[in-house]
Amino acid sequence: MYTASASAHATYLPPVGNAAITALLKQNFALDPQNAKVLVVGLGITGISAAHYLQKLGINFAIIDSREKPPLMDEFFQQMPDIPVFTGGFDEAAFKVATHLVVSPGVSLNEKAISKAIINGAKIISDIDLFACSVNAPVVAISGSNGKSTVTTMLGEMAKEAGLKVGVGGNLGTPALDLLKQPAQLYVLELSSFQLERTSVLNAAAATVLNISPDHLDRHADIAEYAQEKQRIFKGNGAMVINADDAMVNAMQEEGRSVFTFSIKKKADFYLQVKGAEEYLMYKEQCLMPLAELPLEGRHNAANALAALALGVAVGLDEQAMCNALRKFKGLSHRMQRVAEIRGVTWVNDSKATNIGACVAALEGYERKVILIAGGDAKGADMNELTPAIREKAKSVVLMGKDAELIAQALNGCVPVFFAANMTQAIQIAAGLADAGDSVLLSPACASLDQYKNYQDRGEKFTKAVLALVGSDRSCGLAASPKASTLVSPSMAGR
Repeated sequence: MYTASASAHATYLPPVGNAAITALLKQNFALDPQNAKVLVVGLGITGISAAHYLQKLGINFAIIDSREKPPLMDEFFQQMPDIPVFTGGFDEAAFKVATHLVVSPGVSLNEKAISKAIINGAKIISDIDLFACSVNAPVVAISGSNGKSTVTTMLGEMAKEAGLKVGVGGNLGTPALDLLKQPAQLYVLELSSFQLERTSVLNAAAATVLNISPDHLDRHADIAEYAQEKQRIFKGNGAMVINADDAMVNAMQEEGRSVFTFSIKKKADFYLQVKGAEEYLMYKEQCLMPLAELPLEGRHNAANALAALALGVAVGLDEQAMCNALRKFKGLSHRMQRVAEIRGVTWVNDSKATNIGACVAALEGYERKVILIAGGDAKGADMNELTPAIREKAKSVVLMGKDAELIAQALNGCVPVFFAANMTQAIQIAAGLADAGDSVLLSPACASLDQYKNYQDRGEKFTKAVLALVGSDRSCGLAASPKASTLVSPSMAGR
């Protein structure tokens, strides 16, 4: 297990041997490879990564999944034909004999079979715990309601620019355990609240909670519990990177720890300052680079850049290399991604905005009011929290998906609202509403699974529908007046 006190190294450390790993597992989780019976819950990419890891250590395990045929099951059987796999439900008999549970993030710990197993003595180990017992280089851990994928990727690019071999993954892309297959001098992990709630031994060299806004309240009792799970990322003695603009995050600071603060509203360790005719990204009194050289839309991306710089400084990355990486950084797909400009109207795909905070951040990045396309599965969030930003920053709103009516009720007529049955219709309505100089922003403030495979699928459908406008004539109806559509007030929400 790597200690949090050191910075990224220019040389590789020797890999942690199986004997050392199993000793840590025994010490921290009473997991003795000779008699442990581990049940991996969930046959997704995290579960499969855990299976390969446990097999390598020679630990006895089985897998269970509530789905009748998980999408990756055939692939798994080709790789591990002799491993017991239970599907079609959570058979309590399988849980009854388990000494340890590796529960995938997508599975709630409140599932009856899991809760009962815990009461009966089974110990929870996350894939991040397994990773922490095996890692031989510094780890940077990144969480938050919004921006964590962008900051994780930014920091990964900064480390590469600084000449380091870096492993980037976790909740983003490659599962953490799969990162161990290649040597690295630094690991950068994006971690969700679901991963953190079941992680107990990670001691990151630097960690951050970027922000807190209501999210996943279908899994967490309230925002206080959600924030508490996020705060687990700071367990240990590594550097804390704190958003000074977020009261809930700011309250997480601990005495005696190395702390770096960032802000886009006031002076902090990393902040914005106007000097002469330009605004700069600052580190204390040092101008790092002009904000105008950051090739990303929205001031929330300035906050993301400051957070990444703070994390990089915390683990000893070269400041110039980090700024060079920022100048080259083009952003991530489905995150404030400019799709096209058609007849003077800019179309922006922010499908990754799966919660209120992400949508608000996107809206606040605009000076001119936008046409907003929103809606989907609100996951139990209070949509009233979206209203002030929409009132201030939206010219009109096109709503779709499961909780469209809920959002319309929250808006209570503060802006014109239109309903769409699908993405194509939403684009048609928005095209009719937009004038030259306007932006149409897909920033749903909701999850996508009510209508799409995932947020990527939603963003791709948006992009496809927008590009279908190219070359079309207004007379064909794609950009016709929305008068034929129904302007909906809350009283009409039961359409």
